[in-house]
Amino acid sequence: MKTEPPPSGTSPLPPLVFMPAQSSRTSDPVPTSVPRPTQKLSTAESEASSSAPSSKAPIFPLPKLRLEIRDLNHAGAEAFLQAVIASDALSMSVKSVLELLYHSPDSPTTTVPPTRSVTLILRAMDGVAYTTGSDLDSDHKEIHFSLDYIHKAISQERKTQEIMGVLTHEMVHCYQYNAFGTCPGGLIEGIADWVRLNADLSPPHWKKEATGKWDAGYQHTGYFLEYLEQRFGKGTVRRMNEKLRIQKYEEKRFWTELLGRPVEQLWGDYSDAVEKETKPEDDEECVIVEKLDASTPKSVEGSATPATKLEDEQ
Repeated sequence: MKTEPPPSGTSPLPPLVFMPAQSSRTSDPVPTSVPRPTQKLSTAESEASSSAPSSKAPIFPLPKLRLEIRDLNHAGAEAFLQAVIASDALSMSVKSVLELLYHSPDSPTTTVPPTRSVTLILRAMDGVAYTTGSDLDSDHKEIHFSLDYIHKAISQERKTQEIMGVLTHEMVHCYQYNAFGTCPGGLIEGIADWVRLNADLSPPHWKKEATGKWDAGYQHTGYFLEYLEQRFGKGTVRRMNEKLRIQKYEEKRFWTELLGRPVEQLWGDYSDAVEKETKPEDDEECVIVEKLDASTPKSVEGSATPATKLEDEQ
């Protein structure tokens, strides 16, 4: 393209220079976020995340938990504090009881007693432990645990397990129903040891026994209740506890309504089951004895074994 010269008498125009626009105020550069690379989930992870519940399962609320040690200089107090962390031990025992005796806090069949606090009192006393309501009211419970028992009666290697077992047993008494005070004591104690058994806290000397009466209590009845739980399905002892909440205990009515037969018949069935469990061991011993007898040469009347003949010849 041809450029014409500027007219005479005028100065030439300067060339145009284009500058980038600038802000009237200076500021530090603003950092920009770098997007993270998209992580591709595996098929298993994707399915797991899509099937996971949106909220956590409801949990049982814990009562206020307290510890009172009447004598810190007692050797049992030191043994207790070395064996367990008190807050964890009490919380764990409450959770074990509630999860075994009740279905879920939001279940319509769940009615947990209004236990507001549990105080563990460690003191020197005879026996092992017992549970009672406080002077305030029955919604505040006290578990009295013998420092003498902790110090003298438990071997060092079993201190933690036995302490947890006793606490769990006594914690049941803070949360179980008793048919308005009419439930047999043996059933009350049997339910407590059934919970201890299912919390994997049974001591090594426990064993199934079907002798005597069904309501002898403690592990004797606890194993009977476990047999019923296995036979009639998970939740049998829960339903038993619920039945003790709503009506007084009348033995024939209670058991026939709950399981369809009287408790004497159930106890007989349990006795047969225990006998069958122990019988194979007895049969095996008999077989071993018979094999030993068969390997020993038997003398026939009127004849002698080679050893006897040798003695006769000498």
